[in-house]
Amino acid sequence: MPYEEATVRLLLGQACRGCGDEEGAARSLAISAAIFDRLGAAHDAAPADARSPSSLPAGLTEREAEVLALVASGLTNKELATRLYLSERTVARHLSNIFTKVGVTSRTAAAAFAFEHGLAHSDPTRRDR
Repeated sequence: MPYEEATVRLLLGQACRGCGDEEGAARSLAISAAIFDRLGAAHDAAPADARSPSSLPAGLTEREAEVLALVASGLTNKELATRLYLSERTVARHLSNIFTKVGVTSRTAAAAFAFEHGLAHSDPTRRDR
């Protein structure tokens, strides 16, 4: 389960950074980035390369925020996969991670979270979040 390991190491790195442990953060984020890169999921490692904590709510990654915005616009998993050049399984994994991070159990609740936190936009063709 290397993708999950990379995700956990990414979150651990962010937590270390939040506690002021830059050495621990750098170590965890570097391992996370290496695993994501090996898996061909470098876009998920983008936050690992960042030097400051994400300004996104609930610890969402940029990619997760992008997926969430498209969910809020009403796209299906298949449409999301096509739009983002991902497999439907990867989209499902992103949604599972999003649901966990924002504490919801449905697409509707996730969409509500997106609107409440300014992540949703009215034009589903936009990709600038």
